[in-house]
Amino acid sequence: MRVLIANRGEIAVRIARACRRLGLSTVAIHTDADADAPHVRACDEAARVSSYLDIDEVVAQARRFGCALVHPGYGFLSERAPFAAALEAAGLQLVGPSAAVMERMGRKDAAREIAVAAGVPVVPTGAEAPFPVLVKAAAGGGGKGMRIVRSADEMDEAVAAAKREALSAFGDDTMLVEKYVERGRHIEVQVLADAHGHVVHLFERDCSTQRRHQKVLEEAPAPTITAEVRELVTSSAVALAAHVGYENAGTVEFLLDTAPSETGEAAVYFLEMNTRLQVEHPVTEAVVRVDGQPLDLVELQLRVAAGEPLPFTQDDVTVSGHAIEARVYAEDSFGGFLPQAGTASIVRWPAGQGIRVDHALEGGQVVSTSYDPMLGKVIAHGPDRESARDALVAALEETAVLGLTTNTGFLRTLVESEAFRDATIDTAWLDRVDVGTDVPAPEADVPRVMAAWVSAMITAFDAGHPFQADGFRLGGPPAPTLVELDRDVSVDRHAGTVDGVPFVMLSAEDHVIDAVVDGHRDHAVVNVQPDVVEVSYRGQRFVLTPPDRLADTAAAGDGVLLAPMPGTVLDVRVAEGQQVAEGDVLGMMEAMKMELTLKAPFAGTVTAVGAAAGHQVALGARLFVVEQEEAG
Repeated sequence: MRVLIANRGEIAVRIARACRRLGLSTVAIHTDADADAPHVRACDEAARVSSYLDIDEVVAQARRFGCALVHPGYGFLSERAPFAAALEAAGLQLVGPSAAVMERMGRKDAAREIAVAAGVPVVPTGAEAPFPVLVKAAAGGGGKGMRIVRSADEMDEAVAAAKREALSAFGDDTMLVEKYVERGRHIEVQVLADAHGHVVHLFERDCSTQRRHQKVLEEAPAPTITAEVRELVTSSAVALAAHVGYENAGTVEFLLDTAPSETGEAAVYFLEMNTRLQVEHPVTEAVVRVDGQPLDLVELQLRVAAGEPLPFTQDDVTVSGHAIEARVYAEDSFGGFLPQAGTASIVRWPAGQGIRVDHALEGGQVVSTSYDPMLGKVIAHGPDRESARDALVAALEETAVLGLTTNTGFLRTLVESEAFRDATIDTAWLDRVDVGTDVPAPEADVPRVMAAWVSAMITAFDAGHPFQADGFRLGGPPAPTLVELDRDVSVDRHAGTVDGVPFVMLSAEDHVIDAVVDGHRDHAVVNVQPDVVEVSYRGQRFVLTPPDRLADTAAAGDGVLLAPMPGTVLDVRVAEGQQVAEGDVLGMMEAMKMELTLKAPFAGTVTAVGAAAGHQVALGARLFVVEQEEAG
């Protein structure tokens, strides 16, 4: 049997791995830009498409290669009922629910009505929902097309922005308005159903650690919830799936309002059903056991799609230990969470007991803003939550991506935080609390010392050293971190000083340096290039450049607005010569489905407009110049 994988990146690699274990041959689809991507090399055959969203092309390639099954992964076409319908019309089997069920459950408005009919508690909507409310795309998911509205004055602008985002992401701008829970927990239940009337749950996950409705950390089982809440959400999820006639893997999501109700108990509301595999499925695989053995959800998906019954009942399902997953994104978390792009030069993923990494990123690979910014997932499993948390911190410290900035250092800081340690985070916590706008102080010093030492060592030992240039260059301008490297370094392969800091090098191999810095043992991944040094230390990337690197670049304080991320200019609202007031919107840009508004830093005259709507711009591109009004 042959399976076409209608996706890319880490999920396509993960599906291919399960297919190989089952003896199924695989066909990858790819665009021109992805012709040699890891997911293509992970499959037996490959088929070119002009777009991962082109239903006709994907179906035609599945028929051309004689595929019996099509696995959609997540994102892209995975929850598009027209895609499921097109496969059914072509006589092909989607690894997922039918088009009819997907149409009903894939829309939040229709799913709500079905939940009510199934006796599942739902969140108040429309007139029943007083401010604040949440405006969200009825056909959406993944946090796209959502806005919090706290007053009637904000409604029109919020709805317009959410509609724009939803139309771009899902091709449908229908909106749903519901009660916004200020202190909510996001609890979801993994369900599996076959074509023979069997539905089981694989317990719950907690996905409350979110930022702007995008999940950051996920874990299983959900900490601190009561046995009564667990029973309510798991039984409701099974009832909903059975009521709608669901088949294959799906996730039923609930919102737990932690604010006590009149009865003193937390309220639980149905949110939506994801009619596909979830990004966070590895934490369920890590903790769920059947007859003492772990499960492979993709393998079960494929077996159900092939018509096989589920090989176990609900009574066979147990939970062992705790698992936490961290999503590694191409974004600058300590710089406004802006999307990043570039060419990965050195990539190191962690390994070890209880550590799993799902990824499709390797050295030399181009990361663009054309796709979702998630690069991979690091999952840690332990006998209890605290051991899993400790293991994840250590794994994130070992994760190194150079060539572009990722959120790995931020993830480590977040997992170490008191709020996450005590499981007190709610869905809006990251939007209220500043975990840190700057890299923690001790972690800003060691990389500079490491970089200075390695640079001096390379100068002293011109060839044969473990930091030999690897030929890779940054895909875009370096991060604007100006650090002057000390060139007066006492160089010895084993001991010396950097700016008076005692330094003892223990070992160096393949860009990894292990040293004692000021009495503390540390290690880092270092890449020295002609005009920039990159260091990955405790998961965080540092870009160290000579002080004159950006000498001719104007700062925003001078009235020059630079592109803070690579992306597309959506809108330009001013022209040269136009008078603007402080805070006036000059334009908007977008990258990886994230919108950013560019505003005038002060009152003045627009003297330059550097891009037009629809233009692709690089990080640091000059977009607007505003000349400040003279005082008096």
